[in-house]
Amino acid sequence: MLWSERAWSELPEILSAVEGAAILPVGATEQHGPHLGCGMDWVLADRLCAEVARRTRVPMLPAMPYGCSLGHSRRWPGTIALQPTTLIHLVKEIGDWAYHSGVRRLFIVNTHVTNAAPLRAALEMLRAEHDDLMVAVINSALISARVRAAHFADGEDWHANAAETALMLAVAPEIVREALIASADDPDRTQGLVFAHPVNRTSRNGVTGFPSRATRAQGEELFAWMVEDLSEIVLRGIKETPPLDASYFDKATD
Repeated sequence: MLWSERAWSELPEILSAVEGAAILPVGATEQHGPHLGCGMDWVLADRLCAEVARRTRVPMLPAMPYGCSLGHSRRWPGTIALQPTTLIHLVKEIGDWAYHSGVRRLFIVNTHVTNAAPLRAALEMLRAEHDDLMVAVINSALISARVRAAHFADGEDWHANAAETALMLAVAPEIVREALIASADDPDRTQGLVFAHPVNRTSRNGVTGFPSRATRAQGEELFAWMVEDLSEIVLRGIKETPPLDASYFDKATD
């Protein structure tokens, strides 16, 4: 169910079978502490959405490896950040072309926290232009209550923490430096703050949380929850219709 592997002649039938649904994974390339590869977010987006696509038969567009990572600063090498406006326009244009290929239900799955605002802006632009296109932005750490609890267990402003480390131990151990996990812990310093500070002012090593608490078994369980819960959302979305049948462009007559 990978869009990149399908010929143009196959896509109409594939999309028709799922009411025009497609999945767009959006990740990031950024520092993830001393113990995780900089591609962690897009690797998760790619692996998670590919498995959901397999289960639901909804085609997955190629994962976006870059995102809005400005908050990680230039203190540590590895971050490749897009401006928020760049991400907005990239996703808007991808959505436009997906629409012209027959997509009518677009699930944007985001695995990097600060992509959320630009992706919401892209959603607004897409649905304002395409009257019959439904768009959802789904943030991977908030898919369900159990997934949220696992991500936030060691910090509200978590990053490269126990949850992310466990996930990578389970699904992409090649990007984990296991010998460095035990010494990578750095606590969340953001509780009670008024302002949103960049990571260079909240973390000593790019980590927020306690990766030393991670195990591969925890990652396997968490990934299974994420696949199951995201698949359920996608399958519900395939069947969803707008509460009212009213055009975005038509004036009210009463």
